[in-house]
Amino acid sequence: MDHSLPPRPVIGVLHPGAMGAAIGSALKPVAGAVIWAAAGRSQSTSKRAELADLVGVPDVAALARRADVIVSICPPHAAREVAEEVAAALADHPRRPLYLDANAVSPATVQGIGEVLGPDRVVDGAVIGPPAWKAGRTVLWLSGAAAKTVAALFAGSPFEAQVLGPGLGAASALKACYAVQSKALPAAWQAIADAATAYGVDEALRRQLARDGVHLDAVVEGVAAKAGAKAWRWAGEMDEAADAMAAVGVPDGFSRAAAAVYRRMAGDGSGNA
Repeated sequence: MDHSLPPRPVIGVLHPGAMGAAIGSALKPVAGAVIWAAAGRSQSTSKRAELADLVGVPDVAALARRADVIVSICPPHAAREVAEEVAAALADHPRRPLYLDANAVSPATVQGIGEVLGPDRVVDGAVIGPPAWKAGRTVLWLSGAAAKTVAALFAGSPFEAQVLGPGLGAASALKACYAVQSKALPAAWQAIADAATAYGVDEALRRQLARDGVHLDAVVEGVAAKAGAKAWRWAGEMDEAADAMAAVGVPDGFSRAAAAVYRRMAGDGSGNA
């Protein structure tokens, strides 16, 4: 299967939030242009795209029909919808761009995206680390038939690209396992603190934990600081991680509970991330 790209491919980013802007900026040295779809996006998204020096095009359809590579970096619950929007734009068009789904989704979700866009054209991506403006902190794990082609685009960039192999879903499986320890386990502290407060034993719990060298308030404040305004997004990621666990017969309650905790932190009592 031919996964070759033009010497200076056009790369489209859907949509340049903090991570998407960093990815777009990292790809600029190898791209003929890095474009994004401006229609319906917020002022903050527009500002990030401007600061990253990305080129705006009218909408997703225009981006899909121009790009050689599309990077999807969006909230987990929207990943399938974004892929379907791209597929609709390409339905009557000869172009078949490579599609990097860099979202925190389950293997089943990214495999479903492969069914929508063609499994040979979809690359499963998992970003572990912060938006990368300098090297050394962030790894982009990749899997899928065209993973090596996409990895080459990031050579020398602040994102360290690592290829897991040709299996679509491997990168998402790795991210799900990593996310359980990085997001589900910390959420347990918030649940513990909430329960202790509800029972009126929070001060006693603080004293008892202090004997073990654990400062409850500091731990809970650390969880809140890391989640911050992203708590709603972390809830969606925990839903996807839970699906990944359940799919291989591993108990998924850790992630389900973490999703509920992050929804509470985000002030969403509806269960929707």
